[in-house]
Amino acid sequence: MLPSYSLIKNVLPTIPARCLDPVIRNAVIIPVLWAALARAAFATGAEPSKDVQVDSAPCIAAASANDDDKIVTICGALIDNEKTSKPDRVKALTARAAAYARKDMIDRAIADYDVALRLDPTSADVFNARGELWRKQGDRPKALADFGAAIKLNPEHPSARGNYKSLAQELERLGALMAVYNKPSFNCATARRPVEKAICASPELAKLDREINAVNTKVVRDVTRDSRNAGRALQREQDEFIARRNAEFGQSGYDLRKAMLERLQKLWGVDGY
Repeated sequence: MLPSYSLIKNVLPTIPARCLDPVIRNAVIIPVLWAALARAAFATGAEPSKDVQVDSAPCIAAASANDDDKIVTICGALIDNEKTSKPDRVKALTARAAAYARKDMIDRAIADYDVALRLDPTSADVFNARGELWRKQGDRPKALADFGAAIKLNPEHPSARGNYKSLAQELERLGALMAVYNKPSFNCATARRPVEKAICASPELAKLDREINAVNTKVVRDVTRDSRNAGRALQREQDEFIARRNAEFGQSGYDLRKAMLERLQKLWGVDGY
């Protein structure tokens, strides 16, 4: 390839006049021109670029096929490559996290979602996915926070909305249970009888008393639907048990725990309960 006219025009003024003699023209001008051409080629990027991005297609293909082993290997290499672009790294992290979750490697999955959210904190899908893993691990507060973050980013996100609602209801039920945990069916602040004070002082007896009261209420309600007389008869049995408990507590040979367990067993046996 011969040097261009513009290149010759730029180079000629730098060559001494004596070198323009036709005899020495080929010996001087041509080498100079080729040197200039080489410099121009180098300056315009003839040398291969050092910033070529890696190919994310194999990772995407593995994720589309749900091939967890390939995802972990191929997408893992993409994640670790310093030349991977941020969007591709986020996709690879998300794909590998999902693969880890399916393998029940929850801690690793959460770790990948953590990194993905540090790179891109605007993904409602990733917040929701991480929230589901927190919930699976039993960390309800973190799960609820992630579902809330997903809804904030996308108020119409169906999975996040459903997850948030069901978890909020679950926490509400747990709160109600904790409010009566280790407490009997009656108010210990107003307890006067020795047997009542004994029940309040024992978490096990308090739980038994609450269960007896709850099961009796359910049994009486269900039986009353068919026969009011039968329902009233069952309630009389409960009242008689409490009266006998109050009267016999403290007497020689009376075992309060045993009596309460027997009453609970009898209630569970009524009409198939």
